[in-house]
Amino acid sequence: MAESAKKTVHTAENRLEEVAENIRERFARITDATFTDRIKDGLFLDQVDHGIDRARADERRRKQGGSPS
Repeated sequence: MAESAKKTVHTAENRLEEVAENIRERFARITDATFTDRIKDGLFLDQVDHGIDRARADERRRKQGGSPS
């Protein structure tokens, strides 16, 4: 095989190895901390759902005969 072909093959192999390593690292990060685990750890603990409060207030106004907004 010519020297330039060997160099090209070697470069391609190195790039593929880097891509494979990046994929392994990303997969490990994804599988280490799943979304469910984050919820269990309290990811959304400090966030308040104002939508539910607004819906309850709108429903109360409708029952009392008022406008929902």
